Amino acid sequence: MTLSMSPDYLVLTAGAIYMLALLIINQVALRLMLLLGSAFYVWYYYVAVGEPLWAAIVTNLGISSANLVGLLMLWLRNSRFAIPKQHADIYPMFSVLPPGDFRALMALSKRTVVSDELVMTRENAPVDTLYFVLSGQVMAQKRGESFALAAGIFIGEVAYLSGKGASATTKLAPGGEVLEWDVAALRSKARRRPRFNLALDALISMDLAAKVAQAGAPGAASADPRFSEPALV
Repeated sequence: MTLSMSPDYLVLTAGAIYMLALLIINQVALRLMLLLGSAFYVWYYYVAVGEPLWAAIVTNLGISSANLVGLLMLWLRNSRFAIPKQHADIYPMFSVLPPGDFRALMALSKRTVVSDELVMTRENAPVDTLYFVLSGQVMAQKRGESFALAAGIFIGEVAYLSGKGASATTKLAPGGEVLEWDVAALRSKARRRPRFNLALDALISMDLAAKVAQAGAPGAASADPRFSEPALV
């Protein structure tokens, strides 16, 4: 038997590929390397002795099939095919999220165009709903001061993260469009899916950072020394 067909050569090659795979951080590359290593293992089990080791072959093929399913799920999570068509128009606002996490987030949301003024939060009151304002005029009141907020922001995110009451009273004018999430359901989803939780935390953190930057800009309401964080609601 030639060296290329030697069982020892096959199993050593498979083992080397597996070891290299475990050094790779990229999940797609890691899984592809494991598939290649599995192919060499199956080849080895087929030629190692006079009769193929069918139990080992079937077991390895089963492991490879599970790996393929995981690879497909990983691809779908990062593929634009995962973006719901009814929410494709707003995905640019959430582009920090992989498409799969955006789909999961939208599955928990309610998208509404309000016909009457919507009181989203009340200062110091518990928050049961997290909002994201897609369009419309938002007025906020905090510590006796009133100020306007631009669309494209979360409302109630401080309370969502801290578990405390809202830091401001906020109202959306009629005609505005908003996404709503039940806070309890969103937290439950985040606990069950750590990767989703990390993506959501990153999204909210970017929103908070943008608000802090806006609040600290020259001429912004935060220039008033009586309160330094008017935009964090």
